[in-house]
Amino acid sequence: MTMPSHDRTQWLARRILPHEGELRTWLSRRPLVGLDIDDVIQESYAILAGLGCVGHIRNPRTYLFEVAKSVVLMALRRSQVVSFSALTDMESLEVPCDAPGPDAIAAGRQELERIATFIATLPPKCREVFTLRKVHELSQREVAHRMGISESTVEKHMGKALRLLANAITYGGNSPIPASKACEDERARTETSGIRLRN
Repeated sequence: MTMPSHDRTQWLARRILPHEGELRTWLSRRPLVGLDIDDVIQESYAILAGLGCVGHIRNPRTYLFEVAKSVVLMALRRSQVVSFSALTDMESLEVPCDAPGPDAIAAGRQELERIATFIATLPPKCREVFTLRKVHELSQREVAHRMGISESTVEKHMGKALRLLANAITYGGNSPIPASKACEDERARTETSGIRLRN
């Protein structure tokens, strides 16, 4: 079934256009010998716009890069002046993958370790509820059943765990500075007294 032109335009705008800057950078480092980057990108868009459907495209970014690479290869093969080595170099180039680089992986591991440390410092019940809900992805009802507590208690433990983790992340694992702590305590007292007055 052919994709309506309106849907195709939306798909190109949402899933393809955001990668144009990265594609331009990638193409600028390739042996394009007489080719214009704008022409390569325009031709790539024309090919994508002419697709009958896009349901088979699982990774639009990678697909865009592959299409651009094929556009360059076709142009280089037709060229009378391009060297064999330039053509071979282009054919052997790999499209950049979405996988994070070593720096991003290392930073991600450090952040995970930091969060794991914060979770380990939670009160036991809060930690158990948080782990069951967020790590094991159990529903509130399933957690309540497993721990032998009510769903409202699960909700309270979860709320407390999230507040404690938010504070730990905000203050880098340290207690908030005295002025901040005093303000928070004062706000909590005001809210509590307001509840009492309303009751």
